[in-house]
Amino acid sequence: MGLLPPLLKALVAEGYAVPTPIQSQAIPHVMQGKDLLGVAQTGTGKTAAFALPILDRLTRASKRALPRTCRALILSPTRELASQIEASFRTYGRFLKLNSAVIFGGVPIGRQVRYCDNGLDIVVATPGRLLDLINQRALSLGELEIFVLDEADQMLDMGFIHDIRKIVAMLPKQRQSLFFSATMPKEMAELADRLLTQPVKVAVTPVASTVDRITQKVIFCETRDKQAILHKLLEDAAIRRALVFSRTKHGADRIVKQLALKGIAADAIHGNKSQNQRERALAAFRNGQSRLLVATDIAARGIDVDGVSHVINFDLPNVPESYVHRIGRTARAGADGIAISFCDREERAYLRDIERLTRQRVPVGDNPLGAQAGVLRDEPVAAAATTPTGRPARSEGARHEGARHDGPRHEGPRHEGPRKDGQRPNRFNGNGAGRPAGQAAKPAAARTGENRERSRFGR
Repeated sequence: MGLLPPLLKALVAEGYAVPTPIQSQAIPHVMQGKDLLGVAQTGTGKTAAFALPILDRLTRASKRALPRTCRALILSPTRELASQIEASFRTYGRFLKLNSAVIFGGVPIGRQVRYCDNGLDIVVATPGRLLDLINQRALSLGELEIFVLDEADQMLDMGFIHDIRKIVAMLPKQRQSLFFSATMPKEMAELADRLLTQPVKVAVTPVASTVDRITQKVIFCETRDKQAILHKLLEDAAIRRALVFSRTKHGADRIVKQLALKGIAADAIHGNKSQNQRERALAAFRNGQSRLLVATDIAARGIDVDGVSHVINFDLPNVPESYVHRIGRTARAGADGIAISFCDREERAYLRDIERLTRQRVPVGDNPLGAQAGVLRDEPVAAAATTPTGRPARSEGARHEGARHDGPRHEGPRHEGPRKDGQRPNRFNGNGAGRPAGQAAKPAAARTGENRERSRFGR
């Protein structure tokens, strides 16, 4: 592909020999300085597809970053993914004289300000903290040469679209832009049109296709039996390293607590954990000290750990695309993997949405407690329906709550209680004790605190 010898040396050291489809299609165009629109999910080798040509181009240009500026900016939706992207740049660029930094919230900003003082070749950042540094005049984007927006659809789901528009408005007109997304909803397509100039389009592994090497099954059960089923499954020594997904942060903590009572060590990773706690948990899982990691969907696209033998969906996600991203944490780097999902009565709608998206049924597995699987599905798997935005249609039972809250604020699908005289049903607890009829909703100004939550994981 014409990459510089120091880059090839780094790839040899990592044991890489053959590029993935996204790499072979994207790298030549990026090296030529063209804008690129890439539709690809995690696990396809996407990071190297933009990191290698960026390192090559920055090195060949023989420039130095001016103080408080950066030459390349990669925007990421989560801290974990940002950390992994920056680590990839350091790995591939180990024999080059380029510097990089990762910028995200949850840690003191002073050190990050100092990183920027002398200028940086590469910055990998989450939107919230990046805007903080720009507002403090610690970093300017006026000299930027290359801009990458990674996991754009997750940015949209997490409420970062307004921050992204602010950042894009600060970019110089003369630049190279790369845009990567697993799906292309209407807002993302419009942003791509504004961001890119005559882009080359590359698409591999659409989100609706699940990895062939993953053996999937679903266990029908009662909600109260999920923890006992998990304990029973973990008796199998074949589960060498497993990711357990919970729909909520409190649910993840409860799973870890119940595992501890059974003498099973596990760590949790979610938005309420401090950055140090999250990094320690991920490091213990990556180096094999911890067999289990319990996570919310913040980790579905942000964890790239080799050797994950199993993904266990303790709760089915209420966004069907999240299922594909979750199970994609296993069967990486040519390995096989197993994905096991628990499905209670209230999650049947979520399962139907997943099967419509993937266009296949998830095989039913035996309940290890010996209980009957219950009433099986009675609906055929329809072809994936789409909305005018191009995203898969969702049933009423699978309302999207937004990834910035790690899923819904309750443990199962929403059930509103019966309407009482003069009152509206409460949208959270379903007991009917809501706002009196006719009472005005909160003015927008009163909801500013809620709006700040949109960049909670980035800030």
